[in-house]
Amino acid sequence: MKRILPWFYLIVQDKLIMFEGILKDFEKVMDEISQERVDLLKRAESAIPICNKTLSLMQDQIEKDDFDSPDKEILFFKNVKVVPMSFLIYFSEIRSCEAQKPKTGVDFQLRFFEKEIKKINKFFSRNSDFVHYMEQGHIYLDHQFFTRNHFNNFPLTPVINYYQCPEFTTSHDMLWAKIQAMYKYIHYIRSSIQKIKPGNQQLFIEKKHKLLLWTGSKTSMVELIYALYSTGVLNHGTVELSAVTSSFEDFFNVKLDNVYKTYSEIKTRKGSKTKFLEDLIVSLQLKMDRDDAV
Repeated sequence: MKRILPWFYLIVQDKLIMFEGILKDFEKVMDEISQERVDLLKRAESAIPICNKTLSLMQDQIEKDDFDSPDKEILFFKNVKVVPMSFLIYFSEIRSCEAQKPKTGVDFQLRFFEKEIKKINKFFSRNSDFVHYMEQGHIYLDHQFFTRNHFNNFPLTPVINYYQCPEFTTSHDMLWAKIQAMYKYIHYIRSSIQKIKPGNQQLFIEKKHKLLLWTGSKTSMVELIYALYSTGVLNHGTVELSAVTSSFEDFFNVKLDNVYKTYSEIKTRKGSKTKFLEDLIVSLQLKMDRDDAV
C-alpha cells in the first residue's frame, strides 16, 4: 500500500494548506529523538508533547479552511493525521509500559512483556477485518471510515481517544493510527525481551544468508535508504528512519556515520540530487534492453 506522505499538499477552497512543512518538521524531530542516547521513557516524554502540538497545528489549519470535498477529507484523515497520531499512540504505550514493567527479576519482566504481546495479538484479532481492509488497499468504505459525516454510525469508539477532539476525528482514523503504532510497538517489545534474554528463539529466528558487502559509496546507501523510507514501502510506512538505517548496517556489515549530515549534503548537490537512484534506473533499463535483444 503506497503511502502518500509526507511530500504533498492539499487544495482546500482554492487555498493551500501546507501540511508538507508541518510533517517534514515533525518527522525530522522524531528522527532526532530516536537518535538520542537517553532511555525510552525520556524519549517518550519528549515526543508526546511534539505529537500533540503537531496535531493541534493540523487541527487549526482545518478549522480555518475545512475540506471542500469528501475525497480531500478522506485523504487527510487516512494518510496525513495518522502520522503524528500513530507516534502519539506509540510513545504513549511505551511510557505506560516503561512505567509499569517490573524493575527487577528477569522472569517477572519476561512475563510482563509476554502479556504485552498477548494484548497486541488480541488487538489485531479484534480488528482483523479492518486491518485486512487497510492492508489490502481497499477504498470502498473510506467514506464511512474517514469522514466525519459518518461518525455517529459507529457510536462505540474502537480505541482509547488519545487526542480528545471529536470535531477532528472520524470513526476509524484513531484505529488506523493505533494499528500503525502497534507495528512499531511490537518492535519495541521484541527488542526489550532481547535485551533481557538475548537469543530468545521464540521471537528471533536466526536467518542464515550469504555475506553481502556494500561496495558502493556510503552516500549512495544513504540515498537509497531515504528513498525507501520516503515511499513508505517498509512496514506499511510505519518504520522509523533509524530502524531502516540499522537494518542496512546489520545486513551489509557497514557503519553509517551521521546519516542526517550525509542527507543534507545530498540535498545541496549541484545538478542531480538523486544521482545513485538515476544510475539504478539506467542500469536496469540497459539490462532489460540486453535481455530483450537475446
